[in-house]
Amino acid sequence: MRIVPTELAGDSRVIVTADNLSSTLPGLLERVRAEIRRRHYSRRTEEAYLGWIARYMKYHGLIDPLEAGGSEVEKFLSHLATRKDVAASTQNQALSALLFLYGPVLGKKLERLDEMARAKKPKRLPVVMRRDEVRQVLSRLEGPKWVAAMLMYGAGLRLLECLQLRIKDIDFGYRQITVRAGKGNRDRVTILPTAVETRLRHHLEDVKRLHERDLINGVGYVKLPEALSRKYPDANRQWGWQWVFPAHRQYQDPETGNLYRHHLYETVLQRAVKEAAERSGIEKHVSCHTFRHSFATHLLEDGYDIRTIQELLGHRDVNTTMVYTHVLNKGGKAVRSPADWPE
Repeated sequence: MRIVPTELAGDSRVIVTADNLSSTLPGLLERVRAEIRRRHYSRRTEEAYLGWIARYMKYHGLIDPLEAGGSEVEKFLSHLATRKDVAASTQNQALSALLFLYGPVLGKKLERLDEMARAKKPKRLPVVMRRDEVRQVLSRLEGPKWVAAMLMYGAGLRLLECLQLRIKDIDFGYRQITVRAGKGNRDRVTILPTAVETRLRHHLEDVKRLHERDLINGVGYVKLPEALSRKYPDANRQWGWQWVFPAHRQYQDPETGNLYRHHLYETVLQRAVKEAAERSGIEKHVSCHTFRHSFATHLLEDGYDIRTIQELLGHRDVNTTMVYTHVLNKGGKAVRSPADWPE
């Protein structure tokens, strides 16, 4: 496991790693990791949970969690809120990690922990670009970055959903994109915009040439979900499993020694979108996720029903999708101001 930095011992910075924690409490982190993988949680969830458990234990002087209880958890969460000034979503993530540690892993019942209220995330309206603003930002992007941004806007993809697309997930015949293991580990189907089709095909031709060169050089590997890599051991070099947006550089897997290609890193696209928005002179806080917000809002403006948009976005609850009804381009809550006299 990678190093997890924390700042939980007074004002000094300390470093916690899986190795030194495992030496203090043998096998605990492995038990957590095994349970996470048994439940098929994402790798990001695994990293986050292990990180929060490490920070919690370090905060209490590497105490055995079985010797701690709800009061220790409450003190830690309070410390995050009062001393570290973390966001409500961050505090809730830490609480989820500790609930997982004490529940499924340790099987310990903590009354105060179970009853502890999660911090309420403040309700914020999403930032949405007008259509002309979307065009301005896109006009300042080039190559794969333009294609990725166009997919986030035209298909409503999240940043990682876009960058983790594989060749087999694009269906030009049905003009649809299959999102695998999206948020909440759910699959869904969304639209493939006609406006991106030509440039996407050209981009995939470049990607295929890159993959063919890798194969000639004896590499061309990509990481697959663990169950699939065991079931189909040769699939990690097949064209259909390659990333739509591969990174330029390869990395060596420490277990196999093979050279793998990662997908394009999030920061590359995030930085490009931010710079494009600044060059466009848009004063709004534009991020990659703004394209997704704009996708939903513009579909509502075009008269599509909220349930259809919910399915395309992959929201579990329609109330999550309803937030876009408050940012339609018709003024506050679509009400005409009495100062706007009818002509």
